[in-house]
Amino acid sequence: MTLLVSLDTAPSFAPREAVAAPDRLIEGAPAFKTWDLDTARSGQVRTGIWEGTPGTTRSIKGETFEYCHLLEGVIEITEDGGPTQRFQAGDDFVLKPGFVGTWKTIETVKKIFVIVT
Repeated sequence: MTLLVSLDTAPSFAPREAVAAPDRLIEGAPAFKTWDLDTARSGQVRTGIWEGTPGTTRSIKGETFEYCHLLEGVIEITEDGGPTQRFQAGDDFVLKPGFVGTWKTIETVKKIFVIVT
């Protein structure tokens, strides 16, 4: 087992596919693909690639910390009570535990994620 892992941004294996949960869907019909690439600490830390098509959903992080690096696309994220922030390919951001707001995918987005629960 190696402790150095290269992240393949175009995995050759099939992703997990999903759609927005009805209670989280605000607009559109976004579909999601997730390629889980690595886990650590008994699954408490996950790394992978995620893709989402246009639409708007409610984002509730709970106790989850998530770092994102956008590879493709354009999104707008609005924290409840805060301003809308726009991110595009090449941008990085963190959603901290307790975050509640909206995630609007304007152009299909693909990101690297690191999630800690």
